[in-house]
Amino acid sequence: MESVRMKKTSTMICAPLRAQTVEQMVSEMHQAKAQGADVVEIRDKPLPVLIIYRPKWDGGLYEGDEHVRMEALHLARELGADYIEFELKAASKLMAEHKMSQSRGSKSIVSCYVKGETPSEEDLNHIIASMQATGADIIKLVTDAADITEIPRIFHLFSCCQMPLIAYSSGERGLISQILSPKYGGFLVYGSIEGDSVPGLPSLASLREVYKVNYIHKDTKVFGLISKPVGHSKGPILHNPVLRHVNFNGVYVAMFVDDLQKFFSVYPSPDFAGFSVGIPYKEAVIGFCDEVHPLAQSIAAANTIIKRPSDGKLVGYNTDCEAAITSIEDSLIKEKRCTNGKTSLNSPLSGKLFVLVGAGGAGRALAFGAKSRGARIVVFDIDFDRAKSLAFAVTGEVRRFEDLAIFQPEKGAILANATPLGMHPNTDRIPVSEASLRNYQLVFDSVYTPKKTRLLEEAEAAGAIIVSGAEMFLRQAIGQFNLFTGGQGKVESLTNYCLVFDAIYTPNKTKFLKDAKETGVVFIYEIC
Repeated sequence: MESVRMKKTSTMICAPLRAQTVEQMVSEMHQAKAQGADVVEIRDKPLPVLIIYRPKWDGGLYEGDEHVRMEALHLARELGADYIEFELKAASKLMAEHKMSQSRGSKSIVSCYVKGETPSEEDLNHIIASMQATGADIIKLVTDAADITEIPRIFHLFSCCQMPLIAYSSGERGLISQILSPKYGGFLVYGSIEGDSVPGLPSLASLREVYKVNYIHKDTKVFGLISKPVGHSKGPILHNPVLRHVNFNGVYVAMFVDDLQKFFSVYPSPDFAGFSVGIPYKEAVIGFCDEVHPLAQSIAAANTIIKRPSDGKLVGYNTDCEAAITSIEDSLIKEKRCTNGKTSLNSPLSGKLFVLVGAGGAGRALAFGAKSRGARIVVFDIDFDRAKSLAFAVTGEVRRFEDLAIFQPEKGAILANATPLGMHPNTDRIPVSEASLRNYQLVFDSVYTPKKTRLLEEAEAAGAIIVSGAEMFLRQAIGQFNLFTGGQGKVESLTNYCLVFDAIYTPNKTKFLKDAKETGVVFIYEIC
């Protein structure tokens, strides 16, 4: 897989401000500048920046006289505002009245917000043509993304538009339309300031520090996480810094996917080089691969898909299996070294009872890994037939999920949770009874948000060795990264990967991160 050296693009980052007073507005402008914004959008405030005074009939807050609103916008332009935004309806009227003339140094943006499902490419082109006819300097089109498969229609607009264009879809399903806008030549990308989170709107910090949108251009390869939900994923803050560290021209984005069939009818486009696969698609995605690696085939689950450069075929892999089992084994070996100073050539899982909760994609990887190490496996899943099928595949035992609350394992057993129970925001749930935890030697939780789940807290209090899903996540990511890059800048182990990460990046960590990089660390985020 070829790599193109990263280069900076001209796409700007804009922070919409929502303050209610002049003092708050000035404060937010300083925050936006410190966090990496190039321009700010001030809503309902006639100040010399990007001014939008959006009426209620177009989704805004203003309910007053339309003439007064237009006068305020014209006044802002006369006072030297850099950009003034007019709705298409208002701009068309101004054009008819010959009032769309430009003031010196001020540029007009004509916008159109399309509610409901994203129109067809043909209809979108008609809207773009209408906006271009107003004589605006820049045009802006915003849609509501009902499904991520609508986003390519937005990307297509950039290739046919003859003037600067801002175009994106709102909401969590439209997130990639903001992040990838620079790849297609977008004039401006919106980012929220710290403390003003908006669904589907990336933060200024993530645009600058995680995605580095100023370096995304037409040759940038895109890697995406296919999952539902995606908000919990740390993939972007893990993969993106390492891609840059090895100078690979790629970007990793989270993709909220509702329907695999629809998704693979549209993606991967030529721009997408590979995917991570998350909940709940690791099993189903096998059916959309042209080829499947033998390990993934035997597990019947894939967490990684690569579009092979030579023929464009989708090849499925599983990096979860070894990642999960080695994270458990290493913790057991470490404990054994601490108690008697000896290690064995055999796996510490050999002969042990391995209690698995969850028979989905992650559970299947754990089960096949445990089987390969000689463990005795018991499977619980809310779907009894699925649990039964997995137990049969690994010559294990199946139990009904409702029996889990009273199940008492033998001393020294291993417990592995491969369900979303305990994942943020439902952090108060655990899959087993607290009383049973004292019988387990080790408890593993595939959930990594939060890092120490309630299950792990209770298990630690009961005296068990605990292993966070973050361990598995980092290890499987190493395998994914090497597949994504075709071995370029290959990462061999956790030691030279050296990543500690956090869900939230804040500017006050900047010096800490710079100091860490200077000591040879690839990238650091604190785990909270």
